[in-house]
Amino acid sequence: MGIQNRIIRGVGMLMLAAGLPLTSLAQTNAPVDPGNAAVKKMWESWNAPFKPFRIINNVYYVGATGVSSFLITTPEGHILIDTGFESTVPRIRASVAQLGFRPEDIKIILSSHAHLDHTGGHALMKQLTGAKVMISKADADLLASGGTKDYTPYAPKMMAYSPVKADRILVDEEKVSLGKTTLTCHLTPGHTKGCTTWTMDTTEAGKVYHVLFFGSTSVLSDVKLVNNPKYPNIAEDYLHSYQKLKTLQCDVFLAPHGSFFGLSEKAEKLAQGGKTNPFIDSESYRNFIQKAENTFLEQLAQERAKASRALGN
Repeated sequence: MGIQNRIIRGVGMLMLAAGLPLTSLAQTNAPVDPGNAAVKKMWESWNAPFKPFRIINNVYYVGATGVSSFLITTPEGHILIDTGFESTVPRIRASVAQLGFRPEDIKIILSSHAHLDHTGGHALMKQLTGAKVMISKADADLLASGGTKDYTPYAPKMMAYSPVKADRILVDEEKVSLGKTTLTCHLTPGHTKGCTTWTMDTTEAGKVYHVLFFGSTSVLSDVKLVNNPKYPNIAEDYLHSYQKLKTLQCDVFLAPHGSFFGLSEKAEKLAQGGKTNPFIDSESYRNFIQKAENTFLEQLAQERAKASRALGN
């Protein structure tokens, strides 16, 4: 069965959006499978422009329709979380400028996880801005390989992007600060071995809000949770990540794909005005994590039962 069919088989569009590696492969040196036309078309739709806007206080959306990018502004410069595909970078830069900021003032580039739909543009953005790339150790290795050392069955053909070396390696609970803004790195491995969820506090109308940038917990199609030779402790990592995610405070839920946090719907409501900010929505985060964990636990139970039957137990 071809790689495209393996990706699409049994995977709804939400699950694809949740974790399928994305890129405009024609703009990288990665080989292109002849049968990938449908997948590439989907990638292009996810890379469509999305009007930039302020989410809350100094946090802005500057990403594309299907892949997120967040700008956190300070008087000392700006922090960018995720760069999308390499072909998303011009859109991000244009969005930053449209909001009245200088792309050249981006000082730090952070990541949700080192798949090409989120870090495919890191090398180009770093080249254009001189920003420092800061990332977890496991994802730094993946980033330096241009996505080719991932544990998924799609590497290297479907995962390749321009490699870049990290300027700073981050450990769990380490803080990244610029001016008076501080983000905390929470390692939530599973989707990648160095997947990271970020949190920060911001103040609006005299009230402090906890902003959470979710890393991802999706399980890609054909990834084994049991007896995975490329990632033996994958199930344990996922379980630990879910436990950690449930302890984090979240008033504003943001994520690497807009479908996770209702980007389009909430952006439309925000533009209409109103007494409340639709992005201040802690319940959506709790519901999302619980539903994702339930799906994960169901898959894990099925795989463990299958493995047990294979052993004759």
